[in-house]
This record gives sequence, C-alpha cells and structure tokens, in this order.
Amino acid sequence: MDIVNALYQHIEREHLWEKSISLRRDAFLSVAGVVETNLFYICSGSLKISVIDERDEHIIRFGYRDNFIMALDSFISEKPSEFYIQAIKKTELKIISKQNYLRFIHADDERKTLWDIALQQLLLQQLDREIDLLTISPKERYLRVLRRSPQLFQEIPNKYIASYLRMSPETLSRLKKY
Repeated sequence: MDIVNALYQHIEREHLWEKSISLRRDAFLSVAGVVETNLFYICSGSLKISVIDERDEHIIRFGYRDNFIMALDSFISEKPSEFYIQAIKKTELKIISKQNYLRFIHADDERKTLWDIALQQLLLQQLDREIDLLTISPKERYLRVLRRSPQLFQEIPNKYIASYLRMSPETLSRLKKY
C-alpha cells in the first residue's frame, strides 16, 4: 500500500489543502530558528532538508514529487526548528496546517493507522541511514541508498547526494562508474 498516496487522496477528497505555493530554485521553505508546523505535499520539484554548523551544510533528507515534507522537529514540538528546507529546483507545494491535519487524522481510525504507519516508516528510514553513516563504507552506503531510493538519483543532483552520503562529489562519481 502506498501510504503517502492514500493520505493524499483522503485530503484531496475532503478539500483540506489550505493553499498552494511555488518556490523558485534555492528558495527556502523553512529556516532554522522558526516554528514551522505546516505539512507540505510536493506536487513537483525537489527540496533538501539540512542542518548547518559553523562550517558546513549537512543534508539529512530529500523530498520530491508525490511526497510529504515538513520540519518534523517543529511539527512535533511546536518549537523552533533546527532544519533548513530549501528548494533544489522550482517546486510546487500544497499546504495543510498541523491543527487541521491532526483533526482530519484523528477523525477516522483508518487515517490514524495510515499516519502511524507513515511515522513508523520514517523512523525506520532514519535508523537505517544512521546505521549506514556509522558502520559501512562509502561504497556500501551508495549501494544501499541506490537500492532503497532509486528515484533519488533521478531527482536530485549528484552534489547534494554526495553531501547526503557524507562523501565528496568525486567519490560519488567514482562509485557510480562501477
């Protein structure tokens, strides 16, 4: 079952999208230090979620067409986010507020179950990524991400994928040749 599509279809049927926005390439959807509790659906385009320290940007996740994206820390805690969400290319999004989304989810057991499964899948994906970064070689990291998310390599430029995999663009280029 495609949980994202199922949730999207439920929201569509009930006309719950509050607005749509368009981001130009490199525009920020959300920045660190701001409370961002909206849930976004990506109609087209792609975005990156990152944290920035004194020296570097660290990409931790991507979002692309037909997926939801949010500043998860702020969505859950309603406190300022640690994340930057930035368009990689022109991106079209639909928006629903947390309040309206949760009201919608909790009004029906099936939708609640779908949301719970979606959050569990997100958690498992993040755990897999953490294990990959801590325990396996760059080559294995690349191969595992390629198996898990082949769409990533079609939607996202190599320089961002390299950052996500914690390797140089040159290393990624070498690995892709094998």
